[in-house]
Amino acid sequence: MTTVAVYDAKPYDREHLVREDLTWRFLDCRLTRETAATAVDAEAVCVFVNDQLDRACLEALAAHGVRLAALRCTGFNNVDLAAARELRIAVTRVPAYSPYAVAEHAVALLQTLNRKIHRAFNRVRDQNFTLTGLVGSDLHGKTAGIIGTGKIGRIMAHILRGFGMQVLAFDPFPNAEWAAQHNVVYVDAATLARRSDVISLHVPLTPETKHIIRRETLGLMKPGAILVNVSRGGLIDSTALIEALKSGRLGGVALDVYEEEEGIFFEDLSGQVLQDDELARLLTFPNVIITAHQAFLTHEALADIARTTIANLRACAAGTPYVEGSVLA
Repeated sequence: MTTVAVYDAKPYDREHLVREDLTWRFLDCRLTRETAATAVDAEAVCVFVNDQLDRACLEALAAHGVRLAALRCTGFNNVDLAAARELRIAVTRVPAYSPYAVAEHAVALLQTLNRKIHRAFNRVRDQNFTLTGLVGSDLHGKTAGIIGTGKIGRIMAHILRGFGMQVLAFDPFPNAEWAAQHNVVYVDAATLARRSDVISLHVPLTPETKHIIRRETLGLMKPGAILVNVSRGGLIDSTALIEALKSGRLGGVALDVYEEEEGIFFEDLSGQVLQDDELARLLTFPNVIITAHQAFLTHEALADIARTTIANLRACAAGTPYVEGSVLA
C-alpha cells in the first residue's frame, strides 16, 4: 500500500483526499530541503503551491525512496523539473480543475472592489448606514482586458461579456475561433493596457511572464483602471505596483495572490507583526482588496483536485499511466 506524505495539509485537504487504498501522512509544514526528511518511508509526496521542490529538496526525497511528487495544483514554478528528471522522480500536477471557481472569484473581487462592498459591509456592522465614499462605476459599456485565454481566462471573458463589457485579449497563442464566436478582440499587450478599464491576469508564472505587470506596463494603463490577479503573485512587480497606487493612477487592485506569499498565505498571523513590508503597505490602501489565495476553494474544485491527485498516486503504485496531461517530469 502506497504511503503518501501530504505537505502544507489543511482540513479541506484531509477531507477530500483520504482514500482507503492509500496510506496518508498529513503534515502541517511546507516541504523544503529542511523538511524533506519527514518523507522517510513514503513512496510519494503530495505538495501545494508554496512547497519548494528545488534540487536539494528533490535529492533528499530521492534518497528516501520517493518516486512521485504529486502537485495538487496547476502551477509548477516551485519545482526544479530538470532535477526531478535526473533523479527519476515523476512529477504530476492537476492540469485542470473547476476553472469556474477561479474565474468567479476574480469577478467577486472585481465587484467587491468596484462597488466597495467590503467597506459598506464594515460600516453597516457598525450601524453606519451612510453612503458617502461608496460610489462605484458601471461595468456595462466598459472595456476589460484579459491577459491569457486558457480555460480560466476564457470563462472570465464570458462572464464580463455577460455584463455588457467589450473584451480585449492578449495571448501569445490566440484562439481566433473562440474569439470570433464570443466577440472578443485579440490585441497586443500595449494596446490592451492602454484601452482597458479592467485588466485581469490569467497566465502561469514562467520566466517570460514574471513581472509582466511592471512599471512600464502600469504607466500605459488608463488612469482609474482596475487590476485583478488570481493567477500567480510573481506576475506583478509589487514595488512598481505600490508606486502606481501611491501616485493615484490606479483605480484599484484586487489580488488573490502575492509575489512573496510563501510563509504568509494559508497561515494565521493575526497575533504577529507582519514582516513583509510591501504586503503591509498594500494593505493600507483603501482601493486594494486582497484574499489569501482562495480562488480555488470551492467544493467542486477541491473534488476535482483530489480526484486527479489520487488517480496519479494510484498510477504510481500500480505502474500504470498517469492522468493525461498531468505529467511534468
